[in-house]
Amino acid sequence: FMKFRCIFFIVISFLSCKNEDLNLVQLISIDEFIKFSKINEVQLVDVRTPKEYANGHILNSKNIDFLDTNFELYIKKLDKKLPIIVYCQSGGRSAKSALKLTSNSYVKVYDLEGGFSRWLSNGGNVEK
Repeated sequence: FMKFRCIFFIVISFLSCKNEDLNLVQLISIDEFIKFSKINEVQLVDVRTPKEYANGHILNSKNIDFLDTNFELYIKKLDKKLPIIVYCQSGGRSAKSALKLTSNSYVKVYDLEGGFSRWLSNGGNVEK
């Protein structure tokens, strides 16, 4: 019975640690993003390719291409004290980028729900 309790405790501890990691990345809506960026100093990171970025991006965003072989090196230059909002075209690359950020000890990581496509369809300002 004692072995069972030990194993149970280890499994529960492991699962609760995994859940904490998943909670580090928050998906935020366009409205939440607009409010959040007015209140807080944030680092806005566009993880699309440089070509996609050049065709239009959200004002004040920094381009760090998720597909670049040096992606992890570039994200290490971001300020760990400031919140980071990542976005891509529709959400796939930004979700993967957000996980890489959290695995590199960034704690305030947000993923813009729907990405640049949703930003455009909601009439968001674009810079070229």
